[in-house]
Amino acid sequence: MRNREKGFSLIELLIVVAIILIIAAIAIPNLLQSRQRANETSAVGSLRTVNTSEVTYQTTYGVGYAWSLAILGPGAGLPYTCQNAGLLDDVLGCAGVPCIKSGYNFSATNPPGGAPTPAGTGVPPGGCPNWGVSTYAYLAVAVPNQGKRGYITDDSGVTRFCVAADPAVPCTAVFTDAAVQ
Repeated sequence: MRNREKGFSLIELLIVVAIILIIAAIAIPNLLQSRQRANETSAVGSLRTVNTSEVTYQTTYGVGYAWSLAILGPGAGLPYTCQNAGLLDDVLGCAGVPCIKSGYNFSATNPPGGAPTPAGTGVPPGGCPNWGVSTYAYLAVAVPNQGKRGYITDDSGVTRFCVAADPAVPCTAVFTDAAVQ
């Protein structure tokens, strides 16, 4: 009698590998789309946080809105002042421009045509009587590192999106009036 060896044949192994490759071909694009949607959701949430921080800054210090995310960030730490308000964490309120979070570059500026508040206008409660870099409006932008959907918000508190066909065209130049709900 012959003793049969136990194991898998080459055909059986190739069938299993083919099935795994088919499942991977279906799953990987869905995984990438899920990651992109998660990054977009994070960007919208971060811009809502910027909106809340800007309103808090304007209410607390009375000098208008901060024109930079670094001003809203923690800066040097306590005590918080109108120069480092501590309203954003060090990722979103970073000192570098742009701040990078979840695949998006975040920045805040004066809107086109916006001018900084003149130095010495008003005496804010934070002790910054000569702080002249706040504005009566702001513009915060989230530009994607990958993908085409960017987001923009301003002092109206409405977050809008833009879909750039050309990555060289920034979201501040072209965006739709469709608000993100």
